[in-house]
Amino acid sequence: MAIAGVGNGSLAWLIAQSSTLKTQLGTLSAQSVDGRRGTYYGDIAGQAGRAINLRGGVARGEAHAQAIDRALSRTTIAQSTMTQLSSIAENFLTQAGKISRADTSRISALADSARQAIGQVASLLNAKSGSDYLFSGADTANPPIPDPDGIMATPMAQGIAAAVASLAPGNGDAVNAATLVAASSTAPGGTPFSDYLLDSARGRQDARPSVLAEDGQAVAVGLFANRNATEPADPGSPGEGGWSRDLLRGLMALASLTPDKTASGEDFDKVLGGITGALKSAMTGLGVESGALGLSEEKLEAAKTRHEELGVTLKTQLADVEEVDLASTLAAMQDTQNRLQASWKALSMLSGLSLTQFLR
Repeated sequence: MAIAGVGNGSLAWLIAQSSTLKTQLGTLSAQSVDGRRGTYYGDIAGQAGRAINLRGGVARGEAHAQAIDRALSRTTIAQSTMTQLSSIAENFLTQAGKISRADTSRISALADSARQAIGQVASLLNAKSGSDYLFSGADTANPPIPDPDGIMATPMAQGIAAAVASLAPGNGDAVNAATLVAASSTAPGGTPFSDYLLDSARGRQDARPSVLAEDGQAVAVGLFANRNATEPADPGSPGEGGWSRDLLRGLMALASLTPDKTASGEDFDKVLGGITGALKSAMTGLGVESGALGLSEEKLEAAKTRHEELGVTLKTQLADVEEVDLASTLAAMQDTQNRLQASWKALSMLSGLSLTQFLR
């Protein structure tokens, strides 16, 4: 029943108040569901600029962290590969140390094993992480050893085999020098390595590929199949930038040995010493590479931790700007709902309308 003497102005004011409370209730209800102050930056008024900056910081940190995760996945595989390569070098170094002129029975079997190991080394140098070749430098889409099955047909392998085959009394030093020249070749097609890696304007000069761990901070993680990433590009002797060349040189020379070469006496010993020297150098080079990569991994892990910690801080600050306190929101929603129901009751009394009629 309508209350007499109430003017239209009071009724209009009550209607406006009810509409405002209804809007507020809708906002609070939405906030209680998703915990956010609003859908648009306009909903947080003067805090919009800060929210944008905070979101940008969070996004940059997450992008860096994702890049670091991908890089660490690659370095994990690379470290495992280098461990296997080092094991091959160590195994054949041990086996070669058991060869003597007095006992030729090991030579043929060791030569056969060395030929098999050369294929294994070629396969390991073509290791991949996802679609990326790990030892191709910047040329990650292509294998560093394009024809691993044909590695023994390369001029490098044939040159080493020819040098060992020429072993005779008095030429042991010359044989070692010839195997070194063959292993050190940078001529396209002269080695098992890809043309890109041998190109003086590209692969031989490329810096180590890196990952951007933080704004302005790149960490080197790339590797090269034809040279040490941590030493000069072109090997001039064992240990000077060519751990893979040293390893292949030692294995290819072992694969070419035959029992009759022991008749060369001390020159056989010299060649055997050249082989073991190359294998030792390969192990040293691999150790240097693995250590350098390990330092890069430490830097990446530390950067990732910083990104994660900073991300927590930035997200907390962003929540203060964009999100609501759920307990306070629920309390405000209940209070607003009570006030709205009271306004509807007053409006019903003033206008003679039922609550149901008002809502229609």
